[in-house]
Amino acid sequence: MEEWYHYVLLITVGFIVGFINTVAGGGSLLILPVLIFLGLPPSVANGTNRVAIVIQTAIATAGFKSKKVSTYPFSLYLGISALIGSIIGANIAVDIKGETFNKILAIIMFLVILIIIFKPKIRSEDFLERTKGKYLWINVVAFFFFGIYGGFINAGLGFVMIIFLHYVSQMTLVRANATKVAVVFLYTASALVVFILNDKVNWAVGLVLAIGNGSGAWLASRVSVKKGDGFIMTFIVIMVIIMAIKLWFFDLN
Repeated sequence: MEEWYHYVLLITVGFIVGFINTVAGGGSLLILPVLIFLGLPPSVANGTNRVAIVIQTAIATAGFKSKKVSTYPFSLYLGISALIGSIIGANIAVDIKGETFNKILAIIMFLVILIIIFKPKIRSEDFLERTKGKYLWINVVAFFFFGIYGGFINAGLGFVMIIFLHYVSQMTLVRANATKVAVVFLYTASALVVFILNDKVNWAVGLVLAIGNGSGAWLASRVSVKKGDGFIMTFIVIMVIIMAIKLWFFDLN
């Protein structure tokens, strides 16, 4: 990370990732390989990405709230549950070997591609939300396990959370997104602490990346977007396939 254009690249890609993460999810599938290709060890890339995600989700949450879109206290309950799970996942991530991390990330990339391609069509009409009683507990339990994965890698989890909230809690995509970014902020903040304590964060790279992520998140949260842009999703699928193949077959360290 010695060339000036690396930082320009980070801000540019970060902006795209911040927008994608806020509208739908899956941005980490793009930025993690970029960080690895720029020379960061996989575990450090994983930890450094959390700096940008924390700032991105904080800004996105504020943006949604300014548009009167909030699911508090439901999002807080889910966030606390996911936070507990993320501590477990982050502790697993900091100890995993770089080569193993690459293999796991490659597999996850291909699985998320299948989700992107074959996920059910999500319609935009309003539903009667189910956020209390047994449905609250179903969500709390599910988000604990989402938190474990989120603390471990986080890549592609946004798609899963949106689909889950839409069909189980019957939320519109906009409200599901608002819930998602609030939850991600809480559990990523706790995971970041674990990475910091284990010296797995490159602050210079993370803060530069956060400039792009935060800008993209603010724009996305201010736009009434019901679903991710088809062109962007196609681009992600192509990039993920390329990166997954490289992570699986080549040593990037």
